[in-house]
Amino acid sequence: MSDQIDRVLVCIPTYNERENLPLVVRRIRDAVPSADVLVLDDNSPDGTGDVADELAAADAQVQVLHRPGKQGLGMAYLAGFHWGLDRGYDAIVEMDADGSHQPEQLHRLLDALTRADLVIGSRWVRGGSVVNWPLHRKALSVGGNLYTRALLGMPVHDATAGYRAYRADALRAMGLSQVASQGYCFQVDLTRRAVRLGLRVTEVPITFVEREIGDSKMSGDIMRESLQRITSWGVHHRADQLRGLSRRREATWHEL
Repeated sequence: MSDQIDRVLVCIPTYNERENLPLVVRRIRDAVPSADVLVLDDNSPDGTGDVADELAAADAQVQVLHRPGKQGLGMAYLAGFHWGLDRGYDAIVEMDADGSHQPEQLHRLLDALTRADLVIGSRWVRGGSVVNWPLHRKALSVGGNLYTRALLGMPVHDATAGYRAYRADALRAMGLSQVASQGYCFQVDLTRRAVRLGLRVTEVPITFVEREIGDSKMSGDIMRESLQRITSWGVHHRADQLRGLSRRREATWHEL
């Protein structure tokens, strides 16, 4: 894979984020002026799509992809990935619209991407932190990541993190057409695919700031989907390990 990164696309999925979106887009454009922005709006009933169109009309580096309705975080990002890959971007960034991912820290991810294929902005490595989260939210995130790491055997501390940057070639290698996860486990899905392919995965510390405007999109359905899928992936991963161990033992026995 080429180490050259010239064109960067920041994908921002939105659903009812009309107040947050202009603030985040302005901060991105100030922090990394060379980066383009793609707003992925799922037909927000609060008019976020109209706000996005106004931003795009005022700035040639802002584009909008209008989607028919709310179809999940994973589907929104996949649409953004395909849009960016079709237009020849070298790197594609995931960033929330609510301000929890600070655009001022984007340079950390892009700097690290010169030596990696996937860079994760991590809350749970040395130097990372979370602001304005209650203790139970921290415990849930840390516990979920420990469960994911143990079950899938991945050397990643924050596989559920949503602030990340991918090389275009890495996304092409991941088999995006086979990704079916919808909610936040989408992040785990792409992380495990990168690890299984032997891609270079790096974590850099970020400060995650809880949203101040609007409501969180986390729900019980999203949590259940994540638990079910991660458990299923883990069972298959461990079964593959056992089959591999059995084959190695059988091969050793035949050599004796």
